[in-house]
Amino acid sequence: MEVRKLPDMETLVSLAKRRGFVFPGSEIYGGLANSWDYGPLGVELRNNLKNLWWNRFVRQRHDVVGLEAALIMNPKVWEASGHTATFSDPLVECKSCHGRFRADNIGEPEGDGWKLPACPHCGKQDWTEPRQFNLMLKTFLGPAEEAANVAYLRPETAQGMFVDFKNVVDSTRVRVPFGIAQVGKAFRNEITPGNYIFRTREFEQMEIEYFIKPPAADAEWELAFELWRKAMHDWVELIGLEKGNVHELEVAADELAHYSKRTIDLEYDFPFGRKELYGLAYRTDFDLKSHFAEPPYRDPETGETYYPHVIEPTWGVDRTMLAVLCDAYREVEEDGKKRVYLALKPYLAPYRAAVFPLLANKPELVTFAKSLYGTLLAKFPVAWDDRGNVGKRYFAQDEIGTPWCITVDFQTLEDSTVTVRDRDTGEQRRVVSADLPAMLEELSAVPAAPVL
Repeated sequence: MEVRKLPDMETLVSLAKRRGFVFPGSEIYGGLANSWDYGPLGVELRNNLKNLWWNRFVRQRHDVVGLEAALIMNPKVWEASGHTATFSDPLVECKSCHGRFRADNIGEPEGDGWKLPACPHCGKQDWTEPRQFNLMLKTFLGPAEEAANVAYLRPETAQGMFVDFKNVVDSTRVRVPFGIAQVGKAFRNEITPGNYIFRTREFEQMEIEYFIKPPAADAEWELAFELWRKAMHDWVELIGLEKGNVHELEVAADELAHYSKRTIDLEYDFPFGRKELYGLAYRTDFDLKSHFAEPPYRDPETGETYYPHVIEPTWGVDRTMLAVLCDAYREVEEDGKKRVYLALKPYLAPYRAAVFPLLANKPELVTFAKSLYGTLLAKFPVAWDDRGNVGKRYFAQDEIGTPWCITVDFQTLEDSTVTVRDRDTGEQRRVVSADLPAMLEELSAVPAAPVL
């Protein structure tokens, strides 16, 4: 009997480390708070997610082009965007235990300040006055650590796309409406990072800035906003998240970022609560006006110059991976024993299939299995496993989400058929080995993108 439930975080973290998805960063030196390394399977899953996203939103669209901007930009970028002055959180410190917290996370607004509870660590209620803590990670360029050499690791990927807007327009044939897409790292000196890979100081974003003509009426930008809203929900379905675990939140007007006229968040029911997964914002023309003294776009037909407005859909890679692992987790009772598997979409799984010889000490089986493994490996990521008995190999492959296990046995030597076991159902069938590449290709095909 299948038990459909989200795993608790302890279970998920243990599985992810044991099976090579996520390791604690710098572990042999005692680790580093909220630092995580992605292991052999974790990096495959992340790359599959990023490649799927890039294919869906860049390569399969006529109106989106890609970009890879530098991690460190001229500090004037962050002055113009407002990050230097305003990109901060209210920090409070407990005078008793010296624990530091975001006031907006533990307290409630009260007038111009915050009503703070007892300290979550020590139970005392003796706080410092809130002070604004800038979230940008500072570094220095050049030999001297002085003010003139201050630079920042970018806190978001968006500004690189705004700064390069005119270069993209001038060097390509794109015309408004169009988007610039980027996948890349960002860094924030969070006061209270946590919840595993959900909130970290180093993270990766998949983001699009979609430029539209200045709308003459709300209905015009709302149409573009709605199209991207649908695209984000389609993505949720594509990566296999259950609709019931994803919720849409309309951000209240008094909680909007200063540049936003409308923002919605897609939230996910993580084991630690319902939290933001993705965001969609209408940023008006705030960003391009911040960086360009003159309108950077000229309509090739009318000659009109203007500042395009921006619709911004954004996806977090790390949060996506966490949600996918949570949603894929399954427990099944079989013959009184618990079987755990990850029901990952085949095109997301680290391995498309695994190939086994029934017995590792039979050269004729190993030779056939090795040949089949090489054939499949030329087309897909495929695992080889000849350790222990077949049952244990199934167990291991289930836990990492491998969709199909292929066993070469003695019947294979007679008729070239192999046993193919399905991860989700446990069912087995005989398949002619020569038919496997086409069969796996068909079973793991990515659904076609919606017609624009």
